[in-house]
Amino acid sequence: MPSYELALVLRQLPRPELISVIKRTAEAIFDKGGIIRKFENLGTRALPFKVSEHGVVHREATHFTITFDTAPTKLSDLKEEFGRDIDIIRRYIFKVEEPEEYKCTLHEEMLPPAYRKDVQELIDIAKRKQKPKYNYNSGLDYYPFQK
Repeated sequence: MPSYELALVLRQLPRPELISVIKRTAEAIFDKGGIIRKFENLGTRALPFKVSEHGVVHREATHFTITFDTAPTKLSDLKEEFGRDIDIIRRYIFKVEEPEEYKCTLHEEMLPPAYRKDVQELIDIAKRKQKPKYNYNSGLDYYPFQK
């Protein structure tokens, strides 16, 4: 199952109600066959602009991120369920991509430019793009183009 990250923006609630919203969210993920990997509280912050959701204008909200694994077919069900919850202002689900493995090339970068592989490739490309010059031994007694 692929990993996803759920970014939640919850309306400002007292602590007991906030815990019940989080439990509902976690149970929805578990009911769809998901596995929660990480849960992070980002705190209560002022929103950058007024947000109107479910007929109420919000200026402050509590932010959470939940990293979970689930089947891709269950995402639409989760989005629909979170959309119906009146305590959730915004919800975004992102697919977590594995970071690419980079090979350290410091020893190659410390070489003088003429010996670097990428510079040599650029020189080869430039040589291929050079146009052939006029061959003075072509049998013509004159240069056919104006000098």
